[in-house]
Order: sequence, then C-alpha cells, then structure tokens
Amino acid sequence: MDAGNGVTEAREKAMPWMGKMRKVAVTGGGGFIGKALVRALVERGVEVTVIGRNSYPELAALGVRCVRGDIREPDALTDALHGCDTVFHVAAKAGIWGPREEYFAINAAGTANVIAACQARQVPRLIYTSTPSVVFDRDDLAGADESTPYAVRPLCAYAASKILAERAVLTADCPELRTIAIRPHLVWGPGDGHLIPRLLERGRAGSLKIVGTGENRVDIAFIDNVVHAHLLAAENLCASGSGAGQAFFIGQEAPVALWQWINGLFVRLGIPPVTRKVPLAVAYGAGAILEGIHGALGAANEPRMTRFLACQLAKSHWFSHRKAETLLGYRPLVSTEEGLDRLVDWLRGDGGRPA
Repeated sequence: MDAGNGVTEAREKAMPWMGKMRKVAVTGGGGFIGKALVRALVERGVEVTVIGRNSYPELAALGVRCVRGDIREPDALTDALHGCDTVFHVAAKAGIWGPREEYFAINAAGTANVIAACQARQVPRLIYTSTPSVVFDRDDLAGADESTPYAVRPLCAYAASKILAERAVLTADCPELRTIAIRPHLVWGPGDGHLIPRLLERGRAGSLKIVGTGENRVDIAFIDNVVHAHLLAAENLCASGSGAGQAFFIGQEAPVALWQWINGLFVRLGIPPVTRKVPLAVAYGAGAILEGIHGALGAANEPRMTRFLACQLAKSHWFSHRKAETLLGYRPLVSTEEGLDRLVDWLRGDGGRPA
C-alpha cells in the first residue's frame, strides 16, 4: 500500500461518507467560495475538476483538473462531468447591476444546464450555492427560517434569477439525483475580492453613509464556515439524505449590528468610522432615480445606490440556522471575532494591496 492510499483510507475511516465522494466537479471554482471549496476538497484527497471561463494555474498546481467552459454551454458541461459522483454548483453572476438577460442566462438557464448535465451523466449528488436574497422582499427579516416564501418583488435581477435557479435545483431532487441548496449570507474573509474591498474603498473615500437608523442586524458568513456547510451538505447526501430537496440558511453564531461591525473593521484598519446618516426613503428614492438614469444610458458601471442596496443597508436580514444545525450538524468552525482577526491580518498583508 502506498502512502497516498494510506492517507485516503485513514480519512475514509474518520469520515465514512468520503468514500462515496471521490471525483467531484466544482462550477465557478475560480471564485471566492469556489476556490476555498476546491482547496478543502483537495486536502481531503478528493479528485477535483473545476469548470470555469478562465484558467486557474494556482489550482492546477494543486493537481486540480481545470476545464475551460461556460455553464451556458450544455455540451461543455456534459463532457466535463463524465465520471463525477458529486457536483458543487457555485458559479453565478453576482452583483446587483448588469444586463438582466445575462443574469437569467447564467444563473437560471445555466443552472438548468448543470442539472441536465448531472442527469445525463447520472451524477447522484448536486449541492447548489444559493443566497438568502431569494427571500428578501424589502421588509425586515429577523430570525426567519426556511419556511419563508420566495420574494414576490425582488429588487434586482440577481435575486430574481437565483429564485428560479434554486427552485429548479430543489425540484430536480429525486432518488437518482439528490440535491441541496446552501444559502450563505454576506460571505467574507481572506481571499474576498469583492465585498470587503469595495467596502474599504468607499470607506477610505468617505463616501459611505449609514442608511436608516443604523440599528439593523444582519447575518454574515465567514468563508471557512461556508465551505464547511457545503461539505456537510455533501456528507448528508452521501449518508441519510435527510436534507435532500431542501435549502439551508448559513451564517455565524449570531447576527451582527451591521454598521457597528463595519465601523469596528474600519477602526482597526485606520479608516474613519461612518457617522453620517441618510433616511432609507431618501436612499431608496435616489437608488430608483440612478437605476433609471443608468438604464436609459445603458451604463455598465453600477450606480452608487440602488433600491436593493438601500434596503440591504437599512433593513435587518438574519436567519435561523436551526434546520442546518439539526439536519446537517452545522456549527460555525470560526467565530466572528476570530474571523475578523484573520481578515484584518490578511488585509494588512497582501490582501490590502491593490492588484
């Protein structure tokens, strides 16, 4: 027996379900969540194929098979999933501004293609990275659980397209293809190239204002905890399957006071805290006007304010994690405090430097 096989057998004894997950595909494996997930899978001795539109030499160096492809291309997906026993569908068009048709082509139609490819290749497990935005309908959400209905008035194409995608994934669940949707909220941590950098940019420019009262609480999800939740979902589908066909909210041990948390991060990085306020009605109205102007001009750049952003910054949106705790065994591996320490260390190093 070689050393590699010995390590694999030891891991399978510690985690028997790992023996059922040997060859995995990750769509969007070059993104923030996808890349962290791929590394965790490689560490567990799993053979990984990444499907993405770019090349990822840092993943290839780990022994990952990188396939250039677009989830909007069904044939490319079907070829890439040959022999796979599990698919983590992480790829999506994120953000809150851009061509509406592009969001639906990637997030909705692209997800339908992933499902069809799984069915064609007889892949038995599909774990989908969703978002709590699918239930955000402009009002406060305080301790909401998975019985909360989908939003009927989504304020951006991202949320609207993800609703269709999640529905398709959960509807596709059957004995031949077990599916789960994970809903992590405001994912952050070292390696983040979007949420935190944009927040810091606006903070340093002094362009941020507290929207509303500043007392709203929100869920946040440290990247290691998000990866952990995805692996627990795979474990569930490999074992009892009690979570199949269901969605799960994922977050930290407790929600944070959004603006207090932002200002705490700013102070540690030498950025002046945000003190100026703007009423939600004013920000929402400004967002509507700017959306109209940008839409009329066909502007590609995101407006400084949108209706969705105004509501997200002013409203509470935190969720019960009891279902994930009960069915998946989810508990955050990294506390909010420890995660913040890791983030600050990263930002003070290479993470805080312009690319």
